[in-house]
This record gives sequence, structure tokens and C-alpha cells, in this order.
Amino acid sequence: MDPALARLLEELSEAGAAHDAAEAQHRRRRLNLEPETARLVAVLVRSARRSRILEIGTSNGYSTIWLAWAARPAGGTVTSIERDAGRQAEAAENLRRAGLLDAVRLLHGDATQVVAGLEGPFDCVFFDADRVSAPDQLRLLLPRLAPNALLLADNVLSHPDEIAGYLAALESLPDFERVVVPVGKGLSVAHRA
Repeated sequence: MDPALARLLEELSEAGAAHDAAEAQHRRRRLNLEPETARLVAVLVRSARRSRILEIGTSNGYSTIWLAWAARPAGGTVTSIERDAGRQAEAAENLRRAGLLDAVRLLHGDATQVVAGLEGPFDCVFFDADRVSAPDQLRLLLPRLAPNALLLADNVLSHPDEIAGYLAALESLPDFERVVVPVGKGLSVAHRA
């Protein structure tokens, strides 16, 4: 990774952690991935040369930058959905600073409604927003997934009750291998073989 990009990611991570520590309202926090989780996600995407990535939950673009960087060698693009217009504008600026805005399509709106109108196929989906609606989003995305799709979801260990529906929906899919990696707040990794 280019040292300037690594510095920007470190800056965003530190600023996000400081912001969240000072912000009492959960819905106003940035809730960025932990750096070790972001690195793991990037390694999974980059090593498998994923090129059509969907991210649900852009926030300020920290994880979006990691995804776009990981997809770039394969000529890939990231479609990222955010419901908060202010956060989406912040993400666009951070992606511009990273030199990756051209590799990302930012969409604004309710993720489930936006997902319903998307065309695929996506070879990687990263669920990192409202965990309760993730099962509905997964159901809508199934016909839009590439044959060897990779599904990732954060907060499996930190919010087990909220993400239980997603994990149950994932478990009902017989053609996906699944594992929970105890990194950061817990990352669900599933791959259709």
C-alpha cells in the first residue's frame, strides 16, 4: 500500500475512534471497522481478485477506501450504500483524498430499498449497517450474486442478538461455507463454493 494512503487510513481510523468516544448518540457515531478487521477484509477481497463489490453502510468511507484499494488490481468497483447524506458527502471527500473516488459508486437511501433496485452480479457483499435488515437484503441479493460470491458481515460478536437473523438466513443456504473470525467485533465470512 502506498504510504500516503496508509497514513490517510490511519488518520481516519484515529479520528473516527476519537469522534465515537466523544459522541453519546449511537446513531451519530462513525462506527468504523477496527483496522485489523479492515485489513482482513481487504486481504480477502484482494487475494481473490473480487471486482464487483457491494458495501451496505458507507459511513465516512473508511471501509470503502479499503475495499476500493483491494479491488483496484482486478479493475474492480465498489457500490456503497449510505442512508445519511452528510456521511455520504464525508465519504466522497475521503475517497477523493485517497484517489479512489473513481472506483466507487456512492448510493444514498434506505439500504433495503436501494438493494431491491440493484443489478448484479456482485462477487462480494459487505454488510456493515443495520444488522436487523440484513436478512431481507441477503434475500434480495441472492439472485444477484456471482456463483463464487463472498459474503462478509461485521459485528457478529459485539451485537449477537441483532445479527442473529442474518446468521440464521446464511446458515439456511446449503451451498455456502461459513466461519466467524474473532477479529475486531467479529467478522462473518461466507463463501459459495
